[in-house]
Amino acid sequence: AALPFTRPRRLLPLCLGLFQGALLLFFALFVTYDEASAQEEDANSTNQVYSIFPFFKDVQVMLVVGLGLLLTFLPRYGLSALTHNFLLLNFSMQWALVLQGLLHHFHHGQIHLDLHKILTSEFAAVTVLISVGAILGRASPCQLLTMATCEVPIYLASEWVIVNCLGVLDVGGTITIHVFSCYFGLGVSKALFGAARQPLHPKETPTPRSDLMSLVGMLILWVFWPSFVAVLCQPGDAQHRAILNTLLAMSASTITTVVASSLLERDGKLSPGHLQNGSLAGGVAIGVVADMVMPPVAALALGSLSATVCVLGFRFLTPLLGRKLALQDQCGIHNLHGLPGILGATASVMVILVASKDTSGSHFSEFSPTGSNASEVVGGQWGGRGVRGQAQCQAAGLAVAISASLLSGLLTGAVLRLPCLARPPERLCFDDSLYFKIQDETESLGPGSTAEEVALALKEQV
Repeated sequence: AALPFTRPRRLLPLCLGLFQGALLLFFALFVTYDEASAQEEDANSTNQVYSIFPFFKDVQVMLVVGLGLLLTFLPRYGLSALTHNFLLLNFSMQWALVLQGLLHHFHHGQIHLDLHKILTSEFAAVTVLISVGAILGRASPCQLLTMATCEVPIYLASEWVIVNCLGVLDVGGTITIHVFSCYFGLGVSKALFGAARQPLHPKETPTPRSDLMSLVGMLILWVFWPSFVAVLCQPGDAQHRAILNTLLAMSASTITTVVASSLLERDGKLSPGHLQNGSLAGGVAIGVVADMVMPPVAALALGSLSATVCVLGFRFLTPLLGRKLALQDQCGIHNLHGLPGILGATASVMVILVASKDTSGSHFSEFSPTGSNASEVVGGQWGGRGVRGQAQCQAAGLAVAISASLLSGLLTGAVLRLPCLARPPERLCFDDSLYFKIQDETESLGPGSTAEEVALALKEQV
């Protein structure tokens, strides 16, 4: 008889096949290329490609290579983490394209596709890739795809409320992407694993080799992060300012991470986990204020503060939440995305309040992270709200992102507990052999060996 955890394997290709088949039919009936991009000699189209595509390539490298390698810190789960990240990116991007097209771009029975729409759909996919970090290694591929199916429409609705209704300025997605995805993932984790505290798994401890691979992923993310923040900024001064502020913040966060990690360890040595995450914290926090007018020292200070709260979160807050709330956060997304995201949102309120009346309306990007014009500032009066009103909107957007993501995450986690999506048994978690054919180990056990026997044999070898 088939083992319970092997049943989703048969469901996985069936569901993915049906999804791709339905998408082919949908694209054949309703999707076409944008009329402007179909004209080879159209100057505006050419300028758009040359202005966006270099940033787009950087974002692709970040998500496919950088983030994938960052998740390989689990020594026996690297192949699964890298592949599942790649699968979820493509699945979520296509799913977001369909939903965004139907909700915002469906005109005269057609959806006109262009590079900008592809890019904004990948921003929706990023939320899934971040949220999955809370349950990495303890969920089956079917659970991850179900989570993506639920999270993408909820993100789109939340982002629409935050940007279009509240008018929040967040060009780098600090609130709409990082904060939302963090607390959505934590909500899923809490509902999926319940009140029982998960014991430390023998395959959960990183090795020097797995930490090295994860560190390479961090370096790739670090290099290309300014493109992620600045890609949808208004070309010109705003985009230039976003790149500079992001570089300064991430440079400061890197140095501060080394200082904080060394001080927290009794022997003064560095923690690889601190370095892998704290060095990126500045990029998370700066996104919401990257295109705003502020002195360079503000970007450096924000980067240093975000790295400090990230390292302190790993050292003190994560163990505390595990003991008191039995909260599972496998990748520490609360420390990298949640805490720096809240810090960045708070910084945006302060920057707006201290902005002079003469310059507050002319030095901000007119585009939101999803490309809408809802955050456009008109006549120097923050769209008619005034400086204080805009600051209140920033705070309200943060509250909406946290509350909506937590509630929807809890509901999604409850869905993931359905028997047909059963996660693997605890003793078989964090192991690539459950999902991939590991040639050497399977041959040594014989052709008739089950995946459970392979995994248990590997455990004994360790």
